[in-house]
Amino acid sequence: MKLSTFCRIPARRIAKTGICTLSVLLGTGPFVSAQTVTDRFAPLPAGAVRLTNFLENDIRNSIEHWNKGELPYREFVEFFRSQAAPQFALGEMWGKAVRSGCMFYRYTQDPELKSILKATVEDLLSVQNPNGSISCTPEEQQPGGENGDLWERKYVMLGLDEYYRWVEQNPAVLEALKKHADCLIAQIGHAPKTEIVDLGWSATNIGHEACHIESSTLLEPFMRLYNWTGEQRYLDFASYIVESGGTKHFDLIQQACDNTLPYKMSGHYPKAYEMMSMFEGVVEYYRATGDERCKQAFMNLYDNIRKNEITIIGNAGADQPYHPYVAGEAWGNTAFEQTNPDITRMMETCVGVTWLKFCSQIMRLTGDPSPVDEIEKYVYNGLLGAMKPSGDGFSYVNLLNGNKVVNYGWGWHFGDFYVTCCNLNGPMGLAYIPYVAVMEDDRGPIVNLYNASEIDMTTPRKRPLKLSLETDFPLTGNVIIEVTPEKKEEFTLKLRIPSWSANTVVKVNGKTQEVAPGTYAELTRKWQAGDRIEVAFDMTCRVIDAPHGSNRKGDNFQAVVWGPIVLARDQNIDPDYDKPVRIIADENGIVKIRKVNPTLPTTRIEFAVPTADGEIRMTDYASVNGWEGAKICTWLPVKTE
Repeated sequence: MKLSTFCRIPARRIAKTGICTLSVLLGTGPFVSAQTVTDRFAPLPAGAVRLTNFLENDIRNSIEHWNKGELPYREFVEFFRSQAAPQFALGEMWGKAVRSGCMFYRYTQDPELKSILKATVEDLLSVQNPNGSISCTPEEQQPGGENGDLWERKYVMLGLDEYYRWVEQNPAVLEALKKHADCLIAQIGHAPKTEIVDLGWSATNIGHEACHIESSTLLEPFMRLYNWTGEQRYLDFASYIVESGGTKHFDLIQQACDNTLPYKMSGHYPKAYEMMSMFEGVVEYYRATGDERCKQAFMNLYDNIRKNEITIIGNAGADQPYHPYVAGEAWGNTAFEQTNPDITRMMETCVGVTWLKFCSQIMRLTGDPSPVDEIEKYVYNGLLGAMKPSGDGFSYVNLLNGNKVVNYGWGWHFGDFYVTCCNLNGPMGLAYIPYVAVMEDDRGPIVNLYNASEIDMTTPRKRPLKLSLETDFPLTGNVIIEVTPEKKEEFTLKLRIPSWSANTVVKVNGKTQEVAPGTYAELTRKWQAGDRIEVAFDMTCRVIDAPHGSNRKGDNFQAVVWGPIVLARDQNIDPDYDKPVRIIADENGIVKIRKVNPTLPTTRIEFAVPTADGEIRMTDYASVNGWEGAKICTWLPVKTE
C-alpha cells in the first residue's frame, strides 16, 4: 500500500477529532484543520513575552538595522517581476526576509515594521502569474530545475504563510498562497508531471549524483497550508513528498529510521540546512497523520545530530574530512571533528538557525527539555557570535579557531550591500527567542530560557497571570521569578533545569525544592500574588578536552566553559591569543576563574583564567569581534611539559 493512500485524513474527520487545533497552540485566528497528534507545549500568544536587557538588545539591533534597515525588499520582488534572476535561487531572499520580519512583528507589534511588511507583500502579489505561480522562472519553462525554482517557491510560501499567520489575515494572501500551491501540484508529481526528486541543483553542482533534497523542503509549507485550509489536495501532495523520500537516490526518512549517521545520509550531499528543513516538514506531517515511521525518523535524526554533529557553540557542519566540496555546509561528524585543523569552513548560520527551529519542534511535540539546552547553547554562543555588532547582518560560516567570521558564499550584491542566505536567516534565530522563552501546557507556565523578561499570560482556568523574571543571566546564575495570578489558583509551574547546572538551588518563598539537571522542575501549589521563586544556577567553570576525531593533530586541545557560555581568547585584546597554554584545573576539570572588567566596551563577559604560566584573559565567544580581521582561539592548544 502506498504511503499516500493510508496516510490520508478525510476533511470530514476534522470536526470529529476533538483535539487541540493549531489556532489554540499558536494564538492565531481559526484554522480549518485539526491535528491527530497534540503538542505537549504551546507557545504563548503574540506579544505575551517581553524581554529586557541581554538578548533584547540584540533583537532590537537586528530589527532596526536589518529588517527595518537596508534590506532591498523591492529588489527582491524584482527577481520575480523580471523573471531574469542573474543567479540560481535568488528568489529565496524575499521569503527569508519577510518570515523573520513577521516573527519579529509577532513579538513587537511594531507598526512601522508592519507597514514595511504589508507593502512588500502587496508588491509580491502584484507579480503572481496567470498560472498561479510566483516564480523567477517564466511559465513556459516551469518547473525550473537547476535554477532552484522549487526552493524559491518554497520560500514564497513560507513568507506568505508567516505574514498571514502573524501580521494580517488578509483573504487575498491566503488565496494567493493557494493558487501558488495549486500550480505546484499541477506541475509536480508522477508522470506525466515532473517528479520532485528530478528537480534541483544538488549534487550535480559539485560533480556528483543527483540529489535534489532542496526541492523536497516544500513539505513544510504544504503542511502549513493544509493546516490553514483542511483541503485534502495539500495533504495528498505532502504525502507524495514523503513517499518520494526526499532525494533522487536515497530515502532520507528510511535512512533516519535506520539510524544512519547524518554525515553518511544522502550520498555525496548530506546538506545540513536543507535536510533539517525537510524534516521540519516531516514533523508537521506526523502531527497531521500520526505516522509513527515519520516520528521515529525525526527523533532519530534529532538524537544523532545532537550527539554527533553539534559543536561546543551549538552549530554543526564542516568541509573536512568528509565533504570538502560542500563548502562546510554538510554534516561532517562535527562534534568529533571540530578541532580538526584541516577545517576551513564550518557551522553555516543557516544550519544553526534551522537546528534551533527543529529543536523547537521537538520540544513542543515531546515536552523534552534537552532541545532547549541545545537552543540555549546556540543562542548564547553560535547565534550571537555570528551577528555583526552593528546589527546589519550575520556571518556565513564561523570558525572556532582562526578567522571567526567568514562572510563569503552564496549571495548577491545590491550595489555595495551584500546579502547572503545566512544574513537573511540569522534574524529568524533571534525572532525565535521570545517564541520559545516561556510556553504553557494545560497545567500551567513553562519557563525555558532565563533572560530578564515580563510575561502576561493566563492560568489553566484562563485567569490573568503575570510572571516577572529579574536577572542579569548569563552574567550571573541568579534569577528571581515573581508569580502574580489575579486570583489564588493551583497550577504547575515548570522550570527547565539545564543539564550543565549540576547543583541548581530552587526556592519557593524561601523553601528549597528538589530539582535535577536536565529535567523540568514541576512546582505545583496554590499560587497567589507575592509568591517568589529564587533560582541559583551552578555556573561552575569547566575545562573540556578535545574530542578525538579522524585527525590526530586535533587531539591536544582544551576549551573553557562557564555555565552555558563558551570562552575564547580574543586577538583584539591578546596578541598571544593562539599560543599553547596549560589551564590549571582540579581533578574534576573545575577551573577557578575571576570575573574582571571587560577590556573592550563591546565585550559582555571577561575572565582571568589561571594557567601554568600565569593568568590569561578570556571572553565569551559571542563578544569576539572578528569583522575587522581579528582572530579567535576557542580550542586552546595545550602546552606540553
